[in-house]
Amino acid sequence: MKLSRTVAYAVQASLHLARSEPHIPIPCSQLASEGRMPERFLLQILRNLVARGILSSTRGVDGGYSLERPADEVSLLEVIEAIDGPMISTLPLSEGLPPSAQDRLREAINEVTEHTREQLAAIKLSHLLPAPPPQGQKTA
Repeated sequence: MKLSRTVAYAVQASLHLARSEPHIPIPCSQLASEGRMPERFLLQILRNLVARGILSSTRGVDGGYSLERPADEVSLLEVIEAIDGPMISTLPLSEGLPPSAQDRLREAINEVTEHTREQLAAIKLSHLLPAPPPQGQKTA
């Protein structure tokens, strides 16, 4: 599976927001700077995530972006599909294959795609965050 740079930026920004204080907006400029992402490109990505209900945006001087829902309710599949659209299998089949082979191949690819979607849906942003330090230990 190959993910686009656009998806990588969307995941990176979403994880940054998941690590942040809930409902405290972070400006796009800060996300871009800390993540070393192009700001204008990131702005377009963030707008897609807002439109899909993954992020919320706040206008004004103290505005920015935050997760719309807790990190344990946002799946990796949602972020990927917010950028790339629905994950579906498409297979340009050769005219040289018999119809029965084409059907079996199409069925196999559909099963793999559905299994992948299920696994990505099970991975929540919270699963991708670093574990908090054990109680009593100071962070560096």
